[in-house]
Amino acid sequence: MVPPVQVSPIIKLGRYSALVVGIAYGAKRYSYLRPRAEEERRVAAEEKKRQDELKRIERELAEARDDSILK
Repeated sequence: MVPPVQVSPIIKLGRYSALVVGIAYGAKRYSYLRPRAEEERRVAAEEKKRQDELKRIERELAEARDDSILK
């Protein structure tokens, strides 16, 4: 095997700087996107409730038509 090579301090500084900048960017982006995702989940939950209610009403109407005396 080849012995390890000494890495320049400037390259090390650049790598760690990029790492810190990436972490900071990710944290900022996450804090920006999190409220939007929560809002989308809330809207989706409301829409699902509305769809479930419509399906329930539709089932009740179908059962009422089946139970009529004029078959």
